[in-house]
Amino acid sequence: MAELVCADPGPLPVGPVGRSGMGWWGVATLIASEAALFGFLIFAYFYVGATAQPGWLLEPAPKLFPALPNTLLLLASSGAAWWGEKGVERGRRHQAVAGLLGAFVMGAVFAGVQAYEWSVKTYGMGESSYASLYYVTTGLHMAHVLVGLVILLTLAAWTAAGFFSQVRWIPVSAGILYWHFVDVVWLFVFATYYLTPYLGFPQ
Repeated sequence: MAELVCADPGPLPVGPVGRSGMGWWGVATLIASEAALFGFLIFAYFYVGATAQPGWLLEPAPKLFPALPNTLLLLASSGAAWWGEKGVERGRRHQAVAGLLGAFVMGAVFAGVQAYEWSVKTYGMGESSYASLYYVTTGLHMAHVLVGLVILLTLAAWTAAGFFSQVRWIPVSAGILYWHFVDVVWLFVFATYYLTPYLGFPQ
């Protein structure tokens, strides 16, 4: 039997094709668990805020600049990452690298602006439950942004080196899925901490 296999080995399997594979589902499962964590933090904000005494909200009118433009920039980075993924899928290496590097640059600018926002806040993390929730939630998101930046830069380098093809590119798809998650989570964080005070929460 062994002699027959050696004489006629046949084609080897190519492994996961496109987005189909355990790696993509592994990242999706990770995202589900991380989404639950952010969900608990946002729930804590609404629960504590609804039961808190007047004055709990340290920023009754949060500044929407530069937070709103920064949010739009992060959303644009998702578009750039998607464009880069399409470049890999279609065998256009220059498009793929440009999209991934564009997303990386926009994400890095977002992180820099977020760090600036922290530096100009008039309160620290331990000042109140509101301050603690704000810094823990935005800080956890920043940690995910930094991980995402490492992923984007690594994928850009691997793509430039020709590690992916139109058949095998599941690491790119999984990495971009993670980056989309980072962007979507920020929409909920932004709406919670920057928009709900203008809607009258908490009273």
